[in-house]
Amino acid sequence: MSRISKNVILALFTLTSSAFLLFQLYYYKHYLSTKNGAGLSKSKGSRIGFDSTQWRAVKKFIMLTSSQNVPVFLIDPLILELINKNFEQVKNISYGSASECKFFCVQRDFTTFALQYHLWKNEEGWFPVAENMGFQCLKTESKDPRLDGIDSLSGTEIPLHCICKWATHAIHLVVFHGRSGNYLWHGHLRLKGHIDRKFVPFRKLQFGHYPGAFDRPELQQVTIDGLEVLIPKDPAHFLEEIPHSRFIECKYKEARTFFQQYLDDNTVEAMTFQKSAKELLQLAAKTLNKLGIRFWLSSGTCLGWYRQCSIIPYSKDVDLGIFIQDYKSDIILAFQEAGLPLKHKFGKVEDSLELSFQGKDDVKLDIFFFYEEPDYMWNGGTQAKTGKKFKYLFPKFTLCWTEFVDMKVHVPCETIEYIKANYGKGWKIPIKTWDWKSSPPNVQPNGIWPISEWDEVIQLY
Repeated sequence: MSRISKNVILALFTLTSSAFLLFQLYYYKHYLSTKNGAGLSKSKGSRIGFDSTQWRAVKKFIMLTSSQNVPVFLIDPLILELINKNFEQVKNISYGSASECKFFCVQRDFTTFALQYHLWKNEEGWFPVAENMGFQCLKTESKDPRLDGIDSLSGTEIPLHCICKWATHAIHLVVFHGRSGNYLWHGHLRLKGHIDRKFVPFRKLQFGHYPGAFDRPELQQVTIDGLEVLIPKDPAHFLEEIPHSRFIECKYKEARTFFQQYLDDNTVEAMTFQKSAKELLQLAAKTLNKLGIRFWLSSGTCLGWYRQCSIIPYSKDVDLGIFIQDYKSDIILAFQEAGLPLKHKFGKVEDSLELSFQGKDDVKLDIFFFYEEPDYMWNGGTQAKTGKKFKYLFPKFTLCWTEFVDMKVHVPCETIEYIKANYGKGWKIPIKTWDWKSSPPNVQPNGIWPISEWDEVIQLY
């Protein structure tokens, strides 16, 4: 009897202990955990990635810019690419509905935003607020290239880039400046000696390795990973611009030296020609841009930009280059509809094509089409009287943006090699007498057009 009683008592004790333990677990889950915030664990678990350093750094940066009324916009190529692939979905996301961090939580060292400088109303007051929020900020400045042509203002400095670091993540803020051709420009990120190279991985930054130029983007607000941000309304176009955005400034200092040695022609005739040539170039650019055809300043027009930052007053025409693969069959019709009748057409699309259009005041627009070979590029020329063909050889080149006569236009990035190929080592010396068949150092004979093909290759001459 005593043995049975001990077993019963032990069983009852075990049962009571188990019940008490289950009660403690139930009480903690439904009462204490809610009081201490642990009851949100299920909700937080569904918001994947929102505790990452990257997301929190971006969130703090957006809070900073919003509080200071600074309208930054996202230009980070990696994130814009992800947004562009899911653009329709992104546009329909409402604020606060994100359950997973898909864009700002990708493991990386920095995120890139941009700002139009004229909208930065409280630049000096912005940095103390950023520091109070835990950011370490670095600002780089350089002289304003827009003022290089004005002696009294040359050297005035403007901000170009800001890098604000929070914890281990950095925000790269690219400062865009408006230019007279209604486009945006950013400068080169040059590191001075006192700057800590370990602050961020500067070589990995996607903007600032060289100056860049972009079309002025229209912006729209979207919700990305629960954060309201501005992005280019056409992210695909902005992404297309990035790898081809490199910008070259006109060399104003060298131009001033040139005009000290060779006085500028300020005659009425010269100034009238330059005005007409500028208008013709702007009309040609408008026509080609509408067609979506890339072009660049070539021959004498390119020389004028590079040597003296202006149109050569005795050149008598405007010269443009176009890659033959960019040729479109409606180019002649487009120029005629723009009020520029065809003056002559030499060559064929597959060989030595050249177009010339008549502008007002007897100013001519010459368009040279360039062909690519394995080791060089070339454009052709044809002598109308004899049918002789000529070939002008150039080292291979790529295209960069520049500003010329209040426009954003392309020039060869390898400009000096291009100029020397066309005008030789003496390109700095003005030459008013120029024979296109013999003067260029890069010209060579290229055969003769058969008489049977003259009607096709030589028109309206």
